[in-house]
Amino acid sequence: MAAKRMRDIEKGYSNAEFARKLRRLADAVATGRRFAIQIAGERVFVPAGAVFNVEHERSNIGEEIEFQIKWRRRRRPALK
Repeated sequence: MAAKRMRDIEKGYSNAEFARKLRRLADAVATGRRFAIQIAGERVFVPAGAVFNVEHERSNIGEEIEFQIKWRRRRRPALK
């Protein structure tokens, strides 16, 4: 399988779309299941053991809250 390319994007959603994604995420977290989401055309699978945190940033021009989900990808064994 080919290595995944590096990527750093930001994708905007309508209020209704964002609320639907958050509800699905909350259901997966509450039940200990993995979560799948499509972002800008790529399907991403978040494992059940991911780490969740909330970040707040403030500057002179505004404020930002980020809901972050972090995990390490499993390395596949090398072919012999």
